[in-house]
This record gives sequence, structure tokens and C-alpha cells, in this order.
Amino acid sequence: MGERTIVALILIKEDGTGRVDANAYATAADGDGYFDGHLYATTWTAATTGNKEKALVFATRLIDSQFQFNGWRAHDQQALQWPRERCPDPDKGLITISVLVPFLGTFVEPDLVPKAVVDATCEMARELLIADRTDTPPGEGIATQHTGHTDAGVGGNAPSSDNSTTVYSKSDTRPIISHVAQAMLAKVGALVSGGSGPVRLVRA
Repeated sequence: MGERTIVALILIKEDGTGRVDANAYATAADGDGYFDGHLYATTWTAATTGNKEKALVFATRLIDSQFQFNGWRAHDQQALQWPRERCPDPDKGLITISVLVPFLGTFVEPDLVPKAVVDATCEMARELLIADRTDTPPGEGIATQHTGHTDAGVGGNAPSSDNSTTVYSKSDTRPIISHVAQAMLAKVGALVSGGSGPVRLVRA
């Protein structure tokens, strides 16, 4: 059996043409420029170029899977969600047809990736270099824990026992996409809701 060939990652940035082979919204150079104005850039600046590129590709995958962007893909065969057609650009203002009917008549150009998406990708890449945000950290979601001890009954006939109760909170969960990146992307899309289930009550 022959040896397996390991192919090094090649970052291919989406340039606005709807590339079929794109795997990132930003390059390491984009990240370097973004973090020039960032107070907490140490993790990024300390990383190798190879790890920066891996983080940017991973960040792009997570953004595309976690966000539903407005409008629709500009090209049927493009690999990523951007570029997009008919995605309203709230920063370009309203066009008023009449006093009672204002509407957003300007859109993000269909041949580019918005700066907000590029910046959010860089921000998420730094977060991923710090920690795996797709993993559940210890203690996440636990609202309260109670451990009790039942003593022996009267006369010592009933055995003593330990019991514990754990209540999980739906609000105490770390989002995969950081709050900062979510805020950057909010003008052009919305976070996909994963739905909510019942709060778990576990007794042991």
C-alpha cells in the first residue's frame, strides 16, 4: 500500500467573481492589515502564516454555515455565499417613492465581498487561534448544580445516599460566531437559528 500524500492547504480568496474554488474571504495580508488597529492582536501576530491561513479558511466555513445572508448568490457555481445579488446595503440610505413608502433601493455590489465580511472573517480567525469555538468548554450551559446527602432513616434502617441535580440553562452557551463578528455581519445577514429545546434537568 502506497504512502498517503499530504497536500498543503492553499488559501484561495473570493475576489468577487464567484470563484468555484474559493475557500476564504480574507488572506493573511488582509488579517495583518485588520489587526494593525486591534488592541488584542497578540495571538494573531504570533501565529505562523500557515496557521493564519488555516484559521481564515475555517472562519469562512463557520461564517457561511452559521449566517444566512440577504439576497442570493450571484453565480450558481460559486463555492461561498459571497458575492451576492440584491443584498440591501443599509449604509447607502433610503430612496423615497412617496412620503409613506420609503424603501431601500441600493444594494451591495454583486461583484465584491463586503468589508464587513472580510473583517468578520479576520476577527473569527483570531478567535479560532485562541480556542476551538466548535467545542463545548467545561461547564458550559450549567445554570446550577446541587449535591445533597440523605442520612440513614430513623433507627438506621434506611441506607444513606448521595444525590445531585444539574439544571442546564439555554442562555449559557458560547456562540460559535463571536459576538463581535456577529455585530459586523448583522447589516448583511442574520445568524441562523438552531432552535431551542427544553431545559435539561439531570438527576444522579
